[in-house]
Amino acid sequence: MTPAHGLSGIFRRPRPVKPQPGQESVWDYPRPPRVEHRPERVIVRLGGQVIADTTDAVRVLETSHPPVYYLPLDAFPAGALVPVGGTSFCEFKGEAHYFDVVAGGVVVRRGAWTYPEPARGFESLRTRVALYPRHMDSCEVDGVPVTSQEGDFYGGWITPNIVGPFKGGPGTAGW
Repeated sequence: MTPAHGLSGIFRRPRPVKPQPGQESVWDYPRPPRVEHRPERVIVRLGGQVIADTTDAVRVLETSHPPVYYLPLDAFPAGALVPVGGTSFCEFKGEAHYFDVVAGGVVVRRGAWTYPEPARGFESLRTRVALYPRHMDSCEVDGVPVTSQEGDFYGGWITPNIVGPFKGGPGTAGW
């Protein structure tokens, strides 16, 4: 096997799950990503407390990724989001800045992020924050519990109406 042949298996696109009525496939999402406003009620709990409850969310949709919900910064009580050092870079959205998320005696280090100076096309993220659902007590969208995207890098929110397969788990780096 030649190296080129061996690598081709790593970068092969998986077979998308065919969505049923009322479902969305992440393989129908665009690249570069799209931002869309959503009217659903989004509730996030940490440390036994509701730390966000809003009907003013946006979600970012990108090929192979579950949606990432961004909530208004002002939906969080004072002290729930504590800015911390360090950044990361998204080729589409720009430079992300991080927060520790704090509630009910629980501290989730770097559990949330924002784009204070987002790239063109992502301006609506400027005053919003995204959270890693796996590190919260719970996240829900219109009363439906969210499960998290595999891996430690992405923060996708999976509900029953979203089908994959999803990037983030082992062996998906080349998708």
